[in-house]
Amino acid sequence: MDDWVLWLIASGLLAAGELATGNLVLLMLAGGALGGVGVALLGGPVALQLAAFVVVAALLVLVVRPLATRHLTQRTPEQLDGVAALVGRTARVTQAVDGHGGRIRLGADEWTARSQYGGERFPVGATVRIMQVDGATAVVGDALELE
Repeated sequence: MDDWVLWLIASGLLAAGELATGNLVLLMLAGGALGGVGVALLGGPVALQLAAFVVVAALLVLVVRPLATRHLTQRTPEQLDGVAALVGRTARVTQAVDGHGGRIRLGADEWTARSQYGGERFPVGATVRIMQVDGATAVVGDALELE
């Protein structure tokens, strides 16, 4: 079996192992193995293939891995995901909203809604502010209350 095939198999196994660990080290070693593939395809001796593996893997671990790790784990405090991004936005009432239910339109989406306080009632066409999201129901309050 040719050397480059062995390096390619090693690269694939290391990349697959990365799926189990998720710390990006095995992925960088897989990249180093691809360096060995390149040298093997050019006809280089095994010692040069190993040297290419070590150099490429070391560069990837020392340079690329810290950047990739920072990119994957760093979040800004303003970054909101999922329904948390809806809190504070305003919506238009499409079916009267009270403490028991109703419907609102937020952009192109229509949501079930209920008022924040049991006694509040918002007629069709009113503008409301989303105070929280409870499951698939938006809990809304007076849009002018927070301004």
